[in-house]
Amino acid sequence: MKIAISTGGGDCPGLNAVIRGVVRSAIYQYGWEVIGIRDGLDGLVHGWDPIPLGLDQVKGILSRGGTIIGTTNKGNPFCYELEENGRKVVRDLSARVVENFRKTGADALVMVGGDGTLGIGKRLMELGIPCVFVPKTIDCDVAATDTTFGYHTAVHIVTEALDRLHTTAESHRRAMVVEVMGRYAGWIALEAGIAGSADVILLPEIPYDLDAVFHKLETRKKLGRNFSVVVVAEGALPKEGSRVVAVSAEQNAGVERLGGVGAMVAHQIEQGLGIETRTVVLGHVQRGGTPTHTDRILGSRFGVGAVELIRRKEFGKMVALRGQQIVSVPVKDAINHLRLVDPDGQLVATAEALGICCGR
Repeated sequence: MKIAISTGGGDCPGLNAVIRGVVRSAIYQYGWEVIGIRDGLDGLVHGWDPIPLGLDQVKGILSRGGTIIGTTNKGNPFCYELEENGRKVVRDLSARVVENFRKTGADALVMVGGDGTLGIGKRLMELGIPCVFVPKTIDCDVAATDTTFGYHTAVHIVTEALDRLHTTAESHRRAMVVEVMGRYAGWIALEAGIAGSADVILLPEIPYDLDAVFHKLETRKKLGRNFSVVVVAEGALPKEGSRVVAVSAEQNAGVERLGGVGAMVAHQIEQGLGIETRTVVLGHVQRGGTPTHTDRILGSRFGVGAVELIRRKEFGKMVALRGQQIVSVPVKDAINHLRLVDPDGQLVATAEALGICCGR
């Protein structure tokens, strides 16, 4: 048996743990050969030689962030952007991907990615590539699994940043607005905001009322607390408005890039309340660096689980965490909808009970 693995979408801590889990499990348990597809599916689009993945290749990678086989979030073979005669065009190159996959001699493909990558993999299965799936996103928004690797590390990084920002905010009597990742799901903002003692947390799931934010900050000032920390998910939006888009989908190969809501909220606070305000955008620092032990273990378990799916020929299935168990679920259950914060759920209620304003 020969299996291939591809990591698509944005990088995140724990990807190398998955690769290592697949390789070591496949070799130690079954004596299978493993290869890595370069840069998401770009390796199959362009016919690049796959990367041999043996025990030597995965030695020492458990603690490394990123992915040793590369990734891309612009590599949709069904809608692939090319330059022809000096013009950008979009082509369906899925047939080429299938052909190049067959040339590798692999019997199955492990696809690691978020909802976009999982959806692409489902379509490739329909064209004849036997696939199993591993969910990946620091946003923790993939449905059908309780959590995803990379999320724990991202929350830890944001929480540490908030701890550091509290001291400078208090020293200068400022409001600090911290923009974090979270396009449509506010899990990072919510959990890190609670853990990092934020005063305001703005989520994509709860369009915010600016007056509620102002009221919270003014109340703190009246109580003698002359600084505040506001955590804003990049996909947060006002009640009467829309998300702040840094780069449109048309300009970015069909993928909308968000960013700028933190600066907008900071400007509104400064103009509306006269409070000196600064903005911090944590950006890709949330994706990088050493994964926590939680993400190393979960990534390893997902990698081993993916090999087991192939052994049982459960193609079209995704590994998922349910409670304390790794289970398999149909990939279609993971891509039909996103796993979002419940505005009326216990976690938001906990934040509000602690006196945190969630914009309402």
